[in-house]
Amino acid sequence: MNYTELDVWKFSRELVKKVYLLSNYFPKEELYALTNQVRRCSISIPSNIAEGLGRQSNKETIHYLYISKGSLYELETQLFLAFDLDYISEEQLKRILEHVTSCKKLLNGFINYFKSKK
Repeated sequence: MNYTELDVWKFSRELVKKVYLLSNYFPKEELYALTNQVRRCSISIPSNIAEGLGRQSNKETIHYLYISKGSLYELETQLFLAFDLDYISEEQLKRILEHVTSCKKLLNGFINYFKSKK
């Protein structure tokens, strides 16, 4: 299975781009704090999907997919914090959380697929 053809991987890459564009508007003093953190955890999502699919067993693959899922939840929390700190608007938060929710659904479906193959 080529991970680059998977919708979940493609969709999570789109999320990274959205996070980078959105975090460009964070205050400069957040560059090494929240800005860095939201970018790093967003990058972790497609990276761990790819790493998981490069592993030798379904068990290892599922492990990395769960790491990706954890990063997705971490990102969601950080986006709420950015909103709480008035770095993003309610509309911006709503739009990106729609993408996060879609990504969660795809990732959960993919995890369930691999779990059923055990």
